[in-house]
Parts: sequence; structure tokens; C-alpha cells
Amino acid sequence: MKNLLYIGNELEPRGGAPTSIDRLTPLLKKEGFEVKTSSAKENQLLRLSEMMTSIIRNKSWADVVLIDTYSTRNFWYAVLTAELCSKLELDYILLLHGGDLPGRLKSNPKLSASLFKKAKLNIAPSRYLFKVFQQAGFVNIIYIPNSIFLKDYSFKIRKVIKPKLFWVRAFAEIYNPMLAIKVLEELLKEYPEAELCMVGPEKDESYKECLNYAESNKLPVKFPGKLAKQEWTDLSKEYDIFLNTTNVDNTPVSLIEAMALGLPIISTNVGGIPYLLQDQGTGLLVSPNDKKAMLDAIKKLLQNTELTENLSQNARHQSQKFDWEIVKEEWKKVLR
Repeated sequence: MKNLLYIGNELEPRGGAPTSIDRLTPLLKKEGFEVKTSSAKENQLLRLSEMMTSIIRNKSWADVVLIDTYSTRNFWYAVLTAELCSKLELDYILLLHGGDLPGRLKSNPKLSASLFKKAKLNIAPSRYLFKVFQQAGFVNIIYIPNSIFLKDYSFKIRKVIKPKLFWVRAFAEIYNPMLAIKVLEELLKEYPEAELCMVGPEKDESYKECLNYAESNKLPVKFPGKLAKQEWTDLSKEYDIFLNTTNVDNTPVSLIEAMALGLPIISTNVGGIPYLLQDQGTGLLVSPNDKKAMLDAIKKLLQNTELTENLSQNARHQSQKFDWEIVKEEWKKVLR
């Protein structure tokens, strides 16, 4: 098996939501690969420095360098580390995670062409990104979806449901958590028993904004913070509708997890989500930041038990395609 140097943002060791490098590294090790990672440094400059140093130190050891590639500020980690790999004649593979990478292709065309064309391979976790990169002329692109361990998710069929809303994501502005709270506020006018639980770590000021708004308006919102997977999946059994409020996205693992749990999903239709969820089939899709549309979708589920049951069953069936036992074979083909 090959020696892999994995470059990414290791957030889990310092209390953040697990990222691709946190999830994928132990899985690859179990399949027999030797994997070294970088970096878990909190300071961004120190993190970049450690990433670059790791590449230099391991240039003779590593067969290939895996680089998590995002679309906002962390995009530059990929640019700089990939350029170093090129200078050292090290093969690198880009793992495409950024929901706004299509925007990067347009706003930085020359830089993007250099970065992505020099890669041994670009791996898209969604058919959405795969299609975008193909249309942009990249031939070194393949699709390998994000994965879960299906056995870790206990399926609960939802049919007759209550207005108990569940939200799981890091509190960050791009994920628009405030929308979930304002939807609840409107829902309470017709369903006074409605409630919301928002699980996830604090990433920016949006957490305090949500907390303050809920408290000042006396809204029934629970903020249990960051929970271990087993904790929040157990907690999910008490809720009946999963909300995904994001403004920018790719293929969020949290949606795949909600599908596996049997939670009927209402999500914004941004980025790669329409490639993951079929509207009216495996979820309900609404426009981003559209409070009324999301509210109407919730009412639709509450009033239509047949639709709710179908979404719950269909989503679980769809989630089986993302089981690691299936997905790992694709990784083995690429990394052998």
C-alpha cells in the first residue's frame, strides 16, 4: 500500500466539527495505507507553515499528497501546498470540498487552471462539482461521494410527526442558522407546541446571534453545542424534521446522516444539494433564505403523512449508496 501525506484542517482535535481529514484518515489507515497528516495548528500562519514543512520533510517518503481544497480563505492552503508539491515533483490529489469552488473557477481562472490541471487527480464528492469541473474542461476529475458507516445510524420511520425541528451544522454565517430560528418563530403561531434543537460548534458570531435572538424572543430552542456522533444521533430520535438552511454547500455529510436516520429533510436547493436530494422524492427543496417556503414545506409534512413516510423511507434507501463499505472500493482504485 502507498504512503499518503494528507494536508488539511484538522479541527476535531481542538474541538471543532470533524472535517474530511479527520474522518477519512482513520478509514484509509484501516485499509492498510500509511497516512501522515498536517495540520491541527489553530493559528492560520502556523498551520500553513506546518503544512509546507510536512511536505518538505516527507518528499522522499510520500507516494502522493492528498490536499483538502476549499473555496474561501482556506483555498489558499491548497494553492500554496500544491505549488510546493509541483516544485518538489510530488504527485498531489485535490479533494474538492468547497461549495463555492465553481465561483473560484470563474474569479481566478488562471490560478485555478494551474492548480487543478497540474493535479494527478481531482476528486469531487458530489456529481454537481464533477459536472462543473468537466464543463470547465478538466479531464482529471472523478466522483467519489462522502461516506458514512450506515450501521451507525439507527433508522426510525417517520409518518405521523410533530413540529419538532432538528438542525445539525457548525454555527457559521454561510450555513444561515438564523433562518431555522425565524422559521420556528413563524411556525409557533400555528403550532404552539413546535420546538427546535440546533446541534453544532460555534464557528463565528452567528452562534451568539442565534442564542440572543432565541432568548430575547423566548423561543423554544435548545443549543446542546457540539455533540459526539452517537450523542446527536440518539438525540435525533426525539425529533421529526431535519432542516438544512445553508446558503452555499457541496454534499454535506450531515444530510447523508439525516437520510440514514429516516428524518424527513427540508433543505435549501443550493450547490450540490439538488444532486443529492430529489425534491418530493428524498426531501423537500426550497430557495435559500426563503422563510415562507421553508415554513410551507414544514406544514406540508405535518399535514401529509403519506409524503412524510415516503420521504423517510426513500432517503434511507438513498443513503445506502454512501456506506463506506461501498465507497472505500473507489478510494482503493485511486490510491493503489
